[in-house]
Amino acid sequence: MSRTAALLALLALLVSDPARAAEVVRFPGPGGVALRAVLVLPPGGRPGAPVVALHGCGGLGGPGADPRLPAREADWAARLAALGHPVLFPDSFGSRGLAEVCHGGERGITPETLRREDALAAARWASAQPWAAPGGAFLLGWSHGASTALTAANAPVEPGLIRGAVALYPGCVRPGRAAPAFAPVAPVLMLLGEADDWTPAAPCRRLAARATGAPVEVVAYPDAGHGFDQPRGMPRTLAGLAITPDGSGRATVGQDPAARADALQRVPAFLSRSGSPLHGGVAPQN
Repeated sequence: MSRTAALLALLALLVSDPARAAEVVRFPGPGGVALRAVLVLPPGGRPGAPVVALHGCGGLGGPGADPRLPAREADWAARLAALGHPVLFPDSFGSRGLAEVCHGGERGITPETLRREDALAAARWASAQPWAAPGGAFLLGWSHGASTALTAANAPVEPGLIRGAVALYPGCVRPGRAAPAFAPVAPVLMLLGEADDWTPAAPCRRLAARATGAPVEVVAYPDAGHGFDQPRGMPRTLAGLAITPDGSGRATVGQDPAARADALQRVPAFLSRSGSPLHGGVAPQN
């Protein structure tokens, strides 16, 4: 089966029959929490570099029922699995009895604290499985999960656990908090939207510029807003959000076709380098 055929078949299965395409697993998390997660394995059964995929503030469906992958996460899972990557989605909110934190606030489940520990626990568990190629795990996150990917890749982290981190439209500044130190232990790719009114690009550029340690590559899409990689959906305005830069509780979310097309190529290219050192510091911004 060609890679394209494998992608289409897995994506169709994730949408039509997620129970067959993905498995719900559980493993120990911080503070004795049993972390539940969605696991999508590549076809063929060969070990691959695992990707720990970190959901946004909307979570994976909330407590009670098994977690499920939203359209964006299902799309990326199918694409990465078709490339040979096992993909693991730890459910930080549902595992603790919450549905989401976009509107009600984080309630202590922040990227710097519990979500960082969840990501590292998931990377340790994934790296120990028979379907994982040696060398640690990648981190991939969106929005709240992208902020988590950055904090989880930030030192200190045990050697060899993290191959690299990809952050799509992270929040790089926290209201009322000092700018963090940033010393990633593995290469980082940030994909940002210049028109993002929820998690603006400028603080992430400043974070990257002062980074020490592994290289940080920044790509900013001129016309893209938050959620530019969504597989479908025109931009729309959300209201009642707990954290927005201007305090209005409103932000625009939706696909930008050009940014999505570039991200779908750029992220696999980054992963194919298997966490090897990149040359230079902050890359020129597109």
